[in-house]
Amino acid sequence: NPADPFWLSKAMSDAEHPDVFQNGSAGLVGLTGKAHAHVSRTMRSLTGQTPSEFINDLRMTYAARQLVTDTESVQDIAKQCGIPNMAHFHKLFRQKHGISPLKYRQKFQRDVVQP
Repeated sequence: NPADPFWLSKAMSDAEHPDVFQNGSAGLVGLTGKAHAHVSRTMRSLTGQTPSEFINDLRMTYAARQLVTDTESVQDIAKQCGIPNMAHFHKLFRQKHGISPLKYRQKFQRDVVQP
């Protein structure tokens, strides 16, 4: 949105890179140079999401793409997303996509030989 502050738009765009979202909301907030509370208030008022919700959305979008295009294990993909706790990863993935990561892979991955 052109009306959003530049610092926030830039940070949200840069946060799409795994090197940033692996660090969670702290990675996003660190890009802004602002206090976490200020970033959180601003994001919530402009996007309706907290920094954590935004980052988790990016992480689960990335995970879904990896599940379909790569043959890496679900655990490795979770680690790439910055979520080593598999129960938490599964919970976030189900919230975003409505099915487990493995079922998502089975449903959408085509012509890739599973290891």
